[in-house]
Amino acid sequence: MTPQTPTPVRVDMDRLQWIDGAETAAAEGEWRDVHTPARRGEVIARVPASGPADVERAVAAARAAFPAWRAQHFTARSRALLAIADEIEERAEEFALLTALDTGNALRTQARPEVTTLISLFRYFAGVAGEVKGTTLPAGDGQLQYTRLEPLGVVACILPWNSPLMIAGFKVPAALAAGNTVIMKAADDAPLTILALAEVCNRHVPRGVVNALTGRGSVIGDALARHPGVDKVSFTGSTEVGRGVGAQAGGRLAHMSLELGGKNPSIVFPDAWHADPEGLLDGLLSASRFTRQGQSCTAGSRLFLHQDIHDEVLGALTARLESLVVGDPLDEATDMGAVINAKQHGQITSFLEEGNATPGMEAVLGGSAPTAPALLEGFYHLPTVFSGARNDFRLAQEEIFGPVLVAIPWRDTDEVIRMANDTHFGLAAYVWSHDLDAALSTAHRVEAGWVQVNQGGGQIVGQSYGGYKQSGIGREVSLEGMLAGFTQTKQVNVRLGSMGGIR
Repeated sequence: MTPQTPTPVRVDMDRLQWIDGAETAAAEGEWRDVHTPARRGEVIARVPASGPADVERAVAAARAAFPAWRAQHFTARSRALLAIADEIEERAEEFALLTALDTGNALRTQARPEVTTLISLFRYFAGVAGEVKGTTLPAGDGQLQYTRLEPLGVVACILPWNSPLMIAGFKVPAALAAGNTVIMKAADDAPLTILALAEVCNRHVPRGVVNALTGRGSVIGDALARHPGVDKVSFTGSTEVGRGVGAQAGGRLAHMSLELGGKNPSIVFPDAWHADPEGLLDGLLSASRFTRQGQSCTAGSRLFLHQDIHDEVLGALTARLESLVVGDPLDEATDMGAVINAKQHGQITSFLEEGNATPGMEAVLGGSAPTAPALLEGFYHLPTVFSGARNDFRLAQEEIFGPVLVAIPWRDTDEVIRMANDTHFGLAAYVWSHDLDAALSTAHRVEAGWVQVNQGGGQIVGQSYGGYKQSGIGREVSLEGMLAGFTQTKQVNVRLGSMGGIR
């Protein structure tokens, strides 16, 4: 089903990057067009095509701003974060509309919730800014021994295109609350919301504390990862690109965190269907991330259904997915918007073709690119569900990053846990059972950094988030992630008492 295309929201203007508290063009004077995925070829804005000279300017600004920012009392940093959150909240609909236009994520189901999460993250880290504190050791009367948690310095936040505002919220307020300065590197295909965020931040923090660049990842992303003036690189994106970023930052022993890909299992026990079928379907729909076009590293894209309920659940879930409205992300009726660009659209199509050609697999829903005229105007895909899969099939092993679900039957608990763990990814997992022993023992045995039981929603502010294996290094979204990821420990030992007459 497709909605009527609404009147387009247009930007049609040059958007400048932010360096040292001011909007600025690229040093070389070059520009890049920004397209909306909702309508093929439509240019909605231009942004600077920044290069190595712009990286140098941004790093110099962030380094110059660092001493004064780190020296502030934590309450001053907290007030700045709260002011940023308040302004974003006042402009929430503007940010949501820009997100839908920029990323293709549907306004109602994705863009507005993303902005809400961003606001919550700034407020959360404002609230825990005072927790960046050390400990005093019981060293006796002759010694004062204590630790300080000190900021790292300049943090480069390299952001993805699928949910740029939300991912910026994972990184930027935590880094700022801990006393670091920041350089955001906006995604090539979705830079506009990050520039809007930088605009708001620069109204409430000193110049140079928050910078934002819009060049190619292969140019300025690499330059940031290699720059000796960048103390930490915080990257979210594909595992393939993350390996390169990690190698570059690791080559100079810089701090880094990497939030990478996932091929996440969703394990359904029979009692989950018998006890609460509607709740299970709601949860599976949420976990599939189809309302984000499957463009989520936490998508539960491997659906392990117990054989006793396999056909019933698959039929009911397919009916739910078939009812999703696919169309223009700015339409209030749309459940599922557009894929980010032509390249990603083509990659998803190639996976569909491979699935249809794989013996034993059957597309019980979708299975091909859409042909409706309204959906040919942009980069749209329909929900697809394949049945008859095995866990060793490529579609069950590789991250498709599209609205494709692969259903795999199972009978024995040990077998399904073995299959769930038989992947080089380990980001998220979902377990569906009302048997407490089965649910928790399975959750504990699955090799993933973030496991949900009987729910499929997104990351919750304050809970640690990150992956096992090749899904990444480090944790975000939480106090623990802020302390581990954006501070370093200094031990101070002081001798007390007589020091040979020294006063």
